[in-house]
Amino acid sequence: MQVSVIVSTYNAEEWLEKVLIGYSNQTYKNFEVIIADDGSRELTKELIDTYAANYPVPLRHLWHEDLGYRRQEILNVAIPDAKHEYIIMTDGDCIPRKDFVEVHVKYAEKGRFLSGGYCKLGMKASKKITKDDILSNICFNVKWLSSIEKLNLSNKLKLGANNFLATILDVISPTTPSFNNCNSSGFKEDMIAINGYDERMKYGGPDREFGERLENYGIRGKQIRHKAIVLHLDHARGYKTPESLAANLAIRKEVRDKKIKWTPFGIKKN
Repeated sequence: MQVSVIVSTYNAEEWLEKVLIGYSNQTYKNFEVIIADDGSRELTKELIDTYAANYPVPLRHLWHEDLGYRRQEILNVAIPDAKHEYIIMTDGDCIPRKDFVEVHVKYAEKGRFLSGGYCKLGMKASKKITKDDILSNICFNVKWLSSIEKLNLSNKLKLGANNFLATILDVISPTTPSFNNCNSSGFKEDMIAINGYDERMKYGGPDREFGERLENYGIRGKQIRHKAIVLHLDHARGYKTPESLAANLAIRKEVRDKKIKWTPFGIKKN
């Protein structure tokens, strides 16, 4: 299977570089990386160009002008632009474990989308992780991370579970599989069929709404939160407002109540 990994970013070169290192170190090689850039400064382009010159897989940069938070709009450019049939969606602050793409490919299934897990780190650990730590995969070691900052039980389970235990944990997890911005995947044709992301939505739930429309379309979620792992690096969320959260919740309620599949505010505009 050929895969397109779509990584959203905005003015976060330090974190994005660690993510690019992670995707340069994958066990599975048949994929491309698309950086969906919500208007970052020139430094981001310079970083991507530097890595693209000698990257082990195709690395592309899609950018639009910075007119405020418009992440969903650049994702709606990236989805139809993806060259391959299967798409992994993630963020530029999420370092993938070396088996990340391989796990998504292994569990990909027609009629399903995959819901992966993430380990949320504090700023100390986020800053501490180096290129060598990513390439050696030591930054995913529970003991190593715990020596820097305290890990909660959920993170320890995600990082420490072998495949057998991870399968059991995914089965018994009380968490419903949802489409999340850090670690989810599905078939491109299904994402196109629901017309991509709703561009009215700001921070706070656009990926969940995307997944809810996939479910209304008949694409059910599959849990791989203890199998496909990323480290979520710490950052401020200045774009999170009560107004945006309330507006997004209202859109999601309508999607659920009316079983909406297609958004007229997506890739194609009505």
